Amino acid sequence: MNVDEAKKRIEQLRAEINYHNYRYYVLDSPEISDAEYDRLMRELRGIEEQFPELVTPDSPTQRIGAAPVAAFGVVEHPLPLLSLGNAFSRDELFDWYRRTVKLAGTSGFDFVCEHKIDGLAVALTYVDGRFTTGATRGDGYRGEDITQNLKTIRSVPLSLAGDFPPRFEVRGEVYLPRSAFHRLNQERADQGLPLFANPRNAAAGSVRQLDPRITARRPLDVYIYMLGYAEGRAVPSTHWDRMEYLKGLGFKVNPHNRLLPGIEQVAEYYRTWEEGREGLPYEADGVVVKVNQIELQERLGVVGREPRWAIAYKFPAIQATTRLLDIGISVGRTGTLNPYAILEPVAVGGVTIRQAALHNEDDIRRKDIRIGDTVIVQRAGDVIPEVVGPVVSKRTGGEREFRLLDKLPRNDRGKPVCPRCERGEVVRPEGEVMYYCSNAACPAQAHERIQHFASRGGMDIRGAGEALSALLLREGLVRDVGDLYSLKKEQLADLERMGEKSAANIINAIEQSKGRPLARLIFSLGIRHVGSETAELLAEHFGSLDSLSRASQQELMTVPSIGPKIAESIAAFFQQPENLAIIEKLRQAGVRTSEEREVKALPLAGAEFVITGALKAFTRPEAEARIKELGGTFKENVTRKTTYLVAGADPGGSKLNRARELGIRQITEDEFLELLKA
Repeated sequence: MNVDEAKKRIEQLRAEINYHNYRYYVLDSPEISDAEYDRLMRELRGIEEQFPELVTPDSPTQRIGAAPVAAFGVVEHPLPLLSLGNAFSRDELFDWYRRTVKLAGTSGFDFVCEHKIDGLAVALTYVDGRFTTGATRGDGYRGEDITQNLKTIRSVPLSLAGDFPPRFEVRGEVYLPRSAFHRLNQERADQGLPLFANPRNAAAGSVRQLDPRITARRPLDVYIYMLGYAEGRAVPSTHWDRMEYLKGLGFKVNPHNRLLPGIEQVAEYYRTWEEGREGLPYEADGVVVKVNQIELQERLGVVGREPRWAIAYKFPAIQATTRLLDIGISVGRTGTLNPYAILEPVAVGGVTIRQAALHNEDDIRRKDIRIGDTVIVQRAGDVIPEVVGPVVSKRTGGEREFRLLDKLPRNDRGKPVCPRCERGEVVRPEGEVMYYCSNAACPAQAHERIQHFASRGGMDIRGAGEALSALLLREGLVRDVGDLYSLKKEQLADLERMGEKSAANIINAIEQSKGRPLARLIFSLGIRHVGSETAELLAEHFGSLDSLSRASQQELMTVPSIGPKIAESIAAFFQQPENLAIIEKLRQAGVRTSEEREVKALPLAGAEFVITGALKAFTRPEAEARIKELGGTFKENVTRKTTYLVAGADPGGSKLNRARELGIRQITEDEFLELLKA
C-alpha cells in the first residue's frame, strides 16, 4: 500500500467509524456489532502506525468518545476520561505486558483485574462529602451534565461519612441488570416502542433522559471503578487500596475485583470469567487489567487516547452478523404466536447460532427487518439469541417483507389458524402487539394452562405441579384441564416416581377442587386479561359459567372495570368450540360452574378507590386489603368510575389533575380512615 492508497483508505475508514460513533454514542442505535467496530478501528490504527504522517487530530484514533448532546449542560473534566486499548487474545495480552515491563524498567508490580461492564461511564464529583455533579464521559474532556438523573440511582451516595477529601471525583459504570433489561424491552415491545439493542444502550438511554422521572423508573445500578482525582487529603498509593478506601466511604465497588501478583494469574482470572460471564447479573464484555501502583501508572503515562498502564482483555464477541434466511412462527405456552429468525449459522460468543428471537411483527416492521437481510445477531443474558436489526447498507434489493398472517394455515372459513394445532383461530386484540391462538386445548399451551389451572390461586390441586403436568401430557393421559377429572388412581400409580399413596392424594385433591368457588374456576381457565379480581367481578355479575359464556362483548362491558380489551378477550375465548368442549368436560365431572350469590350490605360496596402519595396508617397493600374487606374496589388509576381519590403525603400530580378534570372527589387520609370505620 502506497501513501495515496493509504490516504484514501484512511478517509473511508474515518468516515465509516465517525458514522458508527454517532449511531452508538449519540443515538444509542448501533448498526454494526462491537466486533465489527473493533475491526474497523484496528485497521485504521494499523494504517496510521504504518503512515504516521497521515495521523490528524480529528482521527477517531485520537478521540475518546462522542461530543455531548446540546440539550444537556456541559461539564469540563479536570482530568480526561480515557478509553482503553484492547487485547483480543492471550498473545496480545502478553505483548502488552512485555511493553509495560520494558517501559517501566521493572517486572516487580502487580495488577488489579475488574469486569468490563457493558454500561455508561460517568464521573461523580463530591464537595465536602456531598454529591454535586455527575457527568457522562462525552469526548473525554467535556461531558453531559446528568446530575439529577444520577441522583435517582440508589447506589450513588448523595452524602458521605468518614475521612473524605474536601473535593474529589470518582468514576464508575452505570448499567442496567440483565433481568431489568429484558423486562424493559418486553414492556417497550408491548407498548409498540423501539427496543434497546443491548444493556449499554438501555443504560445510556435511561441516564440521558431530559426528565429524571423516567430515569427513576428504571432500576439502574453503578459500580465505581477508580478515583479520578482528590484535593486536600492524601489518598492511598495503589489502585487496589484506593478502591478499598472508596468502598469504606460508601461507594459500591464490584466484589469480583481481584488483586493479582502476575500476568499468568491475570490470564487465569480471564479464563474463569470467560466461562462464567453468563451467570453474572450484568453484561460484561471483557476484563480490565490495571497496573496497581499509582506512581508507576503516572510514569507509564498515556499514548493517544489510551493509558499505557491498563488494557481491556475482551471476551469473544456476543454479537455477529449473518444472513436471515427465513422467519418461522412458534406458539408460546400462553398462546402467543412468536416470530423467530432462521439464520445462516454463525458463531456468537463461541456458540453456533441458527435461530434467534424477533419479538413480534410490529417490532420487525419498526426495525425494517426483511427476509434475506444481513442482520446483527446478539446473544442475550439468558443465552437466547436475538436479532438486533438489519445492516441496511448490505441490501441487494431481493429482500422480502414479512407478514405473519400470510404464513399461517387457514380453516374452512378462510380464517387464519394456529400453526401448531391448526384449529384455534388466530386473534390480535385491539391495542396489542401479539397474535394469539384462541384454542385452550392447543398442545403448545396445554402444559402452562394445566399448571395455572391447578395452582394455589386457581383450583388448588396439590401435587399437580410442573413436573406432574409435563408427565401427564407426555404419557398422553391428559390433553387439557378437563381431562384431569377423568384420571384414575391406577393410572397415576403406574407413573414414574409415583405410588399408591401419592396417587391417592392427587386424586383426592382433584376431587376436592370440584367445589371451589365460581370465581376461582373462571380465573383458572386462563382467559387472557382475566385475573383474580376480574374473575370475582364476572362471577358476581353472571352467577354461572353458562351465563358468562353466552354474554356478548357489549354485555361484558356493563360489568364495572371491564373495558373493550378484556371484553373482547372473554368473548373470543367462549366463541371457540374447543374451549366450550373443555367446559363441558368440567361440568360432566361435577365441577361447580355456578353459585348462589349473597347480597352483603358492606359499607363500601360499590365504591372504587384510588390512592396517591404515602399513607401514615397503612402500607398500600394494607389499605387495598381493607377496602376490599368492606366491599369496595381498589384501582391504580383514576377513571370516570372512580368514587374517591385518597391523597396522602407527596401525592402525584397526574392523578390529582385527572381527578379534578373528571370531578372525582378527593379525600384526605383522615377522611379515608373515617370511611373505613363506617
